Amino acid sequence: MSLTLFCTMTSLVIAADLHIQGSNTIGANLGPALVAAMLAEQGLHDIHSVPVVPPNEHSIVGTNAQGQQIRVDVAAHGSGTGFAALASGQADLVASSRPIKDRELVDLERLGDLKSPDAEQVIAIDGLAIILHPRNPLNQLNTEQLAQIFSGQINRWEQLGGIGGAIHLYARDNQSGTWEIFKELVLNRSEHPLSSTAKRFESSEQLSDAVSHDPQAIGFIGLPYIREAKAVAIIDGASQPMLPLTSLIASEDYPLSRRLFFYLPPSTNNPWAKALITFTQSPQGQAIVAQNGFVAQSVQAGSVLPGAHMPLDYQTLAREAQRLSVNFRFEEGSASLDNKARQDLLRVVEYLTATGKLNKQVTLVGFGDAKDDPERAQLLSKLRAMAVRRELVKNGVVLREIRGYGAQMPVAANTEDEGRLKNRRVEVWVY
Repeated sequence: MSLTLFCTMTSLVIAADLHIQGSNTIGANLGPALVAAMLAEQGLHDIHSVPVVPPNEHSIVGTNAQGQQIRVDVAAHGSGTGFAALASGQADLVASSRPIKDRELVDLERLGDLKSPDAEQVIAIDGLAIILHPRNPLNQLNTEQLAQIFSGQINRWEQLGGIGGAIHLYARDNQSGTWEIFKELVLNRSEHPLSSTAKRFESSEQLSDAVSHDPQAIGFIGLPYIREAKAVAIIDGASQPMLPLTSLIASEDYPLSRRLFFYLPPSTNNPWAKALITFTQSPQGQAIVAQNGFVAQSVQAGSVLPGAHMPLDYQTLAREAQRLSVNFRFEEGSASLDNKARQDLLRVVEYLTATGKLNKQVTLVGFGDAKDDPERAQLLSKLRAMAVRRELVKNGVVLREIRGYGAQMPVAANTEDEGRLKNRRVEVWVY
């Protein structure tokens, strides 16, 4: 099943049956674990890793029933390198810890629409944790403070009420999807670049360990790499302070949550790439996502503690029902479900079927972003809930009720597109 690739590629890549390139966040551990489990599911045996000389690269080999070796190479040098490798024919599948950029879509359009539902696969949810030395007394920061810290405008801990001394900045390298997301969610709002004093890392583990050994350090990192460091709660706009907890990241309410992706060109005929996608989205694949410290997309019900910031009837809902661990979100400026929501729809239906909650035991709750017209936000929040209801009804679900709360209870600042996108959501509650 070996692929015929461009002659300019190295012999290592030519020998691979599947070549994955991109995110270090995914490729360091999760990608190889998914590959090994997928090969086992396909009936291969003697699955093992072969030593590879370049750092942040892996080669996983298994043997099929005919005695042939199947090999998958995983190169983890940053999300941007994955799309570049796909463009040059040096990768079959991109692992990315950020959405594909418009210019990358254009560069790769000859391979098909990489934003189509089959091409863009959300494989896990991650949270960017803001980490400090374990003895740092600070427990929360807001996104404005983060922008000022990492751009160098705030450069001493005394300015934040913390321990004394200069702030030491630790950041991922320019090829990293983790860096791209941090830049988009934090720095781009203030239009300030990262301070030139920041120490940059290609390895997530090395960054986290450096922060945990430096009392004056602050860094940002993917959720599985908090390790010995201390994570702080984050506030965005009028949101409540949120720690990077599994429940808040699963629903994507945590301000610095993000999606992890596989991008598979529609034009591909690589059977191993397709098998990996199918396995990753299965319950077994999502279990491996959780085992590797990320947040799986499996649907669970959990209790929500009523709070004073909630409308009274929402508090009643929280006391009487449980909230599912997924939120439905929408394409920008649209009532159409995005690619993750389409995947989640099937998972929610499976959950409701398995738990016997198909008949009048589901309430949908919609939210919007205020912009300049709160009444419009109220209407749109209900219309989005109705859009989800239509899809659930097609799958045999009879709803109890739908509600719209407009711009109430924001989970992110409404001043930025990314924040407004997070606030446009539909929650699922079950009785």
